[in-house]
Amino acid sequence: MPFNTATVGTAVTPAVVQTFISHYLNRKPRAQKPTAHISYDEGLHLIRKFLLYASHHTVEDIQSFTAQWVPHPTWVKVDEVKIPEDCLKKSAEAIQAQLSHHGIEIVGGKAWWQWRRPQSEMKAEWIEMRSDYNERKKGGNDGKRVMLYVHGGAYFFGSVDEHRYQMQRHARKLKARVFARWTRYRLAPQFPFPCGLHDCLAAYLYLLTVQDPSTIVLAGDSAGGGMVLSMMVVMRDQGIPLPAGAILISPWVDLTHSFPSVAGDNPLDYIPPHGFHQRPSPSWPPPNTDDMLAMEEDIIKKLTTQDHVDSPHNHQAEVDAVQGFHVNHHPDSGTHNDTAATGSATNDGSGQDANTVPGAGHDLSIMIDGNLVEIKDQVQMYASNQLISHPLVSPILQPSLGGLPPLLIMVGGGEMLRDEQIYLAHKAANPAKYPPGDAFLDVVPHDHARSHIDKWKPTDVQLQVWDDLCHVAPTLSFTRPAKYMYRSIAQFGAWTLARAQKTQIEILDDDDVSVISKSESDDEKDAVDKENKANGVTRGQVGRAGDPMPHFKDHMIRQRVDRHGNTYSLEPESELPGCNVSRDDIGVIKQAPMKKWMSAKKEWDTKFASSKRRVQKQRAREFAQGYQQFGGGEVPPPSALAGRRKTGEKMEEPKKTRSMGMSLWALWGSKHDEKALELEKEANRPDTVVASAADGQGSRASHDTEEGKDNMKVPRPVASRSRSRRKTVTDEHQTDDEGVDENTPVAQLLAIQKSKGEETPGRLEPNPPVDGDDFDRKRPKAGGIAFPFSLANHEASASMTTLMSTASVPPTDDVRIPEVKESGNTPESNGRLPEDKAFDDIYDVVKGADVGKGKGVAVESGEVVGSERPPLETFKTAMEVLPK
Repeated sequence: MPFNTATVGTAVTPAVVQTFISHYLNRKPRAQKPTAHISYDEGLHLIRKFLLYASHHTVEDIQSFTAQWVPHPTWVKVDEVKIPEDCLKKSAEAIQAQLSHHGIEIVGGKAWWQWRRPQSEMKAEWIEMRSDYNERKKGGNDGKRVMLYVHGGAYFFGSVDEHRYQMQRHARKLKARVFARWTRYRLAPQFPFPCGLHDCLAAYLYLLTVQDPSTIVLAGDSAGGGMVLSMMVVMRDQGIPLPAGAILISPWVDLTHSFPSVAGDNPLDYIPPHGFHQRPSPSWPPPNTDDMLAMEEDIIKKLTTQDHVDSPHNHQAEVDAVQGFHVNHHPDSGTHNDTAATGSATNDGSGQDANTVPGAGHDLSIMIDGNLVEIKDQVQMYASNQLISHPLVSPILQPSLGGLPPLLIMVGGGEMLRDEQIYLAHKAANPAKYPPGDAFLDVVPHDHARSHIDKWKPTDVQLQVWDDLCHVAPTLSFTRPAKYMYRSIAQFGAWTLARAQKTQIEILDDDDVSVISKSESDDEKDAVDKENKANGVTRGQVGRAGDPMPHFKDHMIRQRVDRHGNTYSLEPESELPGCNVSRDDIGVIKQAPMKKWMSAKKEWDTKFASSKRRVQKQRAREFAQGYQQFGGGEVPPPSALAGRRKTGEKMEEPKKTRSMGMSLWALWGSKHDEKALELEKEANRPDTVVASAADGQGSRASHDTEEGKDNMKVPRPVASRSRSRRKTVTDEHQTDDEGVDENTPVAQLLAIQKSKGEETPGRLEPNPPVDGDDFDRKRPKAGGIAFPFSLANHEASASMTTLMSTASVPPTDDVRIPEVKESGNTPESNGRLPEDKAFDDIYDVVKGADVGKGKGVAVESGEVVGSERPPLETFKTAMEVLPK
């Protein structure tokens, strides 16, 4: 049966209907779960059914389906770029240096993984809101907000097109340019490790040629999150400039499946509990040791028989070629025997006592129900069994994850990979407490791995565990939990960019453009709030773009988040299963997940036995004909397309077609963006607020009121200003870094505040904001310091616009504003105030002492005098105070 939109729709429709009926007939089990909302419930079951249906088709089928072209909406601008060969070369050099001679030997060489199909250039896409692009170009800059996004898909399926909506939503929320991994890229199993890492790192190296690293944030989901982590480890170790930060959404960081949550039932997740199995094809599964022996014997038998029949022709060369091919591709070949790493452990109480740590030179073995079972078939598509514990494949086994930029790690509390992700966060924030087991540290010679444990300082990590959510919940972008996750990602991204650039980032308030929050009932959320209040439970609210980040404690922000966006303190490490796994058990395969995998493997082998025989016969013919060799001791893994290149075959990249189903899915999701963009236009439209010192209501000028006429000698209109719907994000030293560079804008601001006796950090910023917008030109300045509000009539000179309004005066009748002396505006000073005097005078106006009605008498003692609001003549304009 073909694998296309029609067949997929036919397959998943019954699940959609069944979920709809079941949802309303069985509401009780769904109470207090994300599935209480029909949109989330439907989305979860739809993805689960899709993956099950896809497993009955070949790897090539699902790759082709998820790589179909999806058009972008008109309000999104997309530009395609080619990654230069120089970036690919530098990426390969960095990976080879990271692997070292020992690692290159284990991987099978340093040439095969750089091979690409002919006419298959590496390309990437810039994705940006068209309005942001026009604004950026008007300012004449390349942008200071870039997100390099690496999509997931278990390393073997997915594409930029499949993830297009998620990427454009990140671009809109962060007002950023998203650099999508690439249009056509190399996927496993045809291009296993380290092919993907090579391409990802090349994409980042290209970005460094057009962007400063402080303007880049990395992001990735699932396998993409694991890839981002491995990229940063290579950058850290090889001296490549690190980005401002990274966002890891449900990262897959342990391909050995050694944590407890993988063994559970996980009914709230859509990942198949038995792993990924596909219908046999030339790409998957690769031949195991028995298959190789059987094919070798069959080929040799046929060649030998033909030799007796056709005596004039000697086929011994073909026999030798087949035997040589077997030796090179056999996992037990002597090539890597000297690097074998074995060990034993008693894992998860299952009675295992003879499990091997995955390593080169031997098959996996595991004790199952008291019997030692040898695992000969390849378990993961991204890497052979001998490499799934490599620290660049399973970064959870890195000696240290310290020394990295700030990380946001988002975990679904209902997903099967949650324990490894929670462990990852704590390992990065406390590298010395969570080193890998001795079996892994001893593999690398010269004690190189052990020296890394204490080499790097802790990484600052924000860990969010979202109650009962599935793997990569932002995929269900039309649901309320996803809305909160996108908000939190934008908040972290804006903060880490502001921190790296030592400046401020301007972001539109989420509440002004939120669609989902306006369309769903808050009754259930109110009930939860009422219950929390009754139980004395303290909660917060998940951050929005523009909200200040919480402060890190011991290099961590540890949050548990419910589906309503309420945040709570995460349980201590002692109560988290993922943090209590023995270091010697991590990276060692476990009985429970392997039993599920083996059971499914047996089922697939039986169901598709005829397909497997056809594939084996085809491989046998190809072996007999021979493959192109790299030479130089290169040994590509059995699944690698680089090692299966038939002589004379072009093997060009398959052409992409348009997917109607995925286009409709993206269009449905884009409707949210379309509505949000309309709301954003409304939010950006200035609201006229007339400043009135007399009544404070902002509806009429003071001279139009009777009280104002009595108090003013000359009627003077007060300029209006727009109410800001944007927020500025500044690093307020949330991290545990010791010491502050006294030359940074933030340090200068803190010094000003300290001199004024303030304790609450402000948002004054002497440097202009990023993105080249006009915001800075709308703000009055004194002594080079811009005030934290803008002026409505910014086309006019700032000196012609009234600085004071009710918005900048504390709403109390006891506050009086002193008359500002214009001592700085003298001929001797050429009409300019000294910088400190200019700031002090205006600062006193804004924060100043009090005056009585109509008196204008300053009280230097700080005591309150008078109880009525001051007359308008006590206010001073920018013309009177600011430097001319």
